Amino acid sequence: MVDKFVGTWKMISSENFDDYMKALGVGFATRQVGNRTKPSLIINMDDQGMICLKSQSTFKTVEVKFNLNEPFEETTADDRKTMTVFSLENGKLVQKQKWDGKESTIEREVTGDGKLIAKCVMGDVIAVRTYMKEV
Repeated sequence: MVDKFVGTWKMISSENFDDYMKALGVGFATRQVGNRTKPSLIINMDDQGMICLKSQSTFKTVEVKFNLNEPFEETTADDRKTMTVFSLENGKLVQKQKWDGKESTIEREVTGDGKLIAKCVMGDVIAVRTYMKEV
């Protein structure tokens, strides 16, 4: 099920990401960089089922390794310390981050036309980032 996510994905569009970062509490300077950055998303899985998700850009590279449904401590690209858990729900790779009494969710799904859509949700703010698979 995770197989369809494996690969290198190049960002082609980002909508409402500044408002999402504001909702997370990200400062102005970091948001400016975040809005200009178009990271690649690299997803791999090893023989034991450990998944590696790497967000790579000229500004910053962040990597997490995890097993599905097992909570772990994550340091996010904007330096939040979260308790994070990934799960598969209805074909989507769902990432839930909790910190300081707050919660954010990132749902990633691969569409029929081969795009990876990441829906980032914080409260009532939703950002959508779209990626195409590199061949």
